[in-house]
Amino acid sequence: MNSLAVSFVVFSLVFSGALVGIVLRRALPQEHLGEDAKDTMRLAIGLVAAMTGLVLGMLVSSAKTYYDGQRSKVAEMSTEVILLDNALAIFGHDSEPLRVEIRQSVGDAVDRIWPKEKSRLSELRPKSNDDVLNAQMQLLIPKNDEQVYAKTQVALLMQSLRKSYWLMFLESEQATIPIPLLAVVTLWLVTIFISFGIFAPKNATVMATLVICALSVSGAIFVILEMYSPFSGVLRISSTAVRDAMDQLARIR
Repeated sequence: MNSLAVSFVVFSLVFSGALVGIVLRRALPQEHLGEDAKDTMRLAIGLVAAMTGLVLGMLVSSAKTYYDGQRSKVAEMSTEVILLDNALAIFGHDSEPLRVEIRQSVGDAVDRIWPKEKSRLSELRPKSNDDVLNAQMQLLIPKNDEQVYAKTQVALLMQSLRKSYWLMFLESEQATIPIPLLAVVTLWLVTIFISFGIFAPKNATVMATLVICALSVSGAIFVILEMYSPFSGVLRISSTAVRDAMDQLARIR
C-alpha cells in the first residue's frame, strides 16, 4: 500500500468533509443550528473524537513497536554474522570456502533489502542456499576441543541467523493497517470535520486551520504506514549496522 497515496486520499476526504459541513450550514434551517443542537452535536462529536484519538494512538504504538522490533532484528543479525565469522576463523584456512560463501550470501541479502538503484524495490524474502552452507560446514573436521566447541557455535549461529531472517520476512508480510480499520478511522475523521464545517465561521483563518488539521491527521496515517514499511520509503531502517558488519568481515583474516 502506497503510504503517500493513501495519506493524500485521507486528506482529501477529511478536508472535503469540512467543505460539506460548510455547505450543510447554508442548507440547514436555522432552528437546526440553535444552542441545544450545538451542545448535542458537540457531545456526540466529542465521543467520536475520543474514539478516533484512542484508535490512532493504538495504531501509532503498534506501528512503532513493529518498526523498533525490525530495527532490533537487523542489529541482532549483524552481530550474529560477525560472531559466526569469528567462530569459523578458529578453523583457519579450512573454513575459508564457507566464510566466503557466508559473506557472499550476506552481501546478496543486503543488496536485495537495500538496493543501490532507486528504481529497484526492496526484496525481503530470503533466498535459501542452506544446502551449500550445510555441505561446506560438514567438511569442517575439528582437530581439538576449541574447534569442536566452535563448530557447535557455528551450527547454532547459522540456525539463529536463518530463523531471524525468516521471522523478519514473515512479520513484514503481515504488518499493515487492516483496510476496514483504516476505512472506519477515516469515516470518523470525516464526521468530525463535517461538524467543524457546520459550526465554523467562513473566513480565511478558519479555512487555513482546517487545512492544517486535515494535513495533521493524514500525516499521522502516513507515518503509521511508513513504519509498517521499514525497509522502504521515508522511514527506512538504515543498513549501517549490516554494512559495518560486512566491513569487519572484510578485515578479518
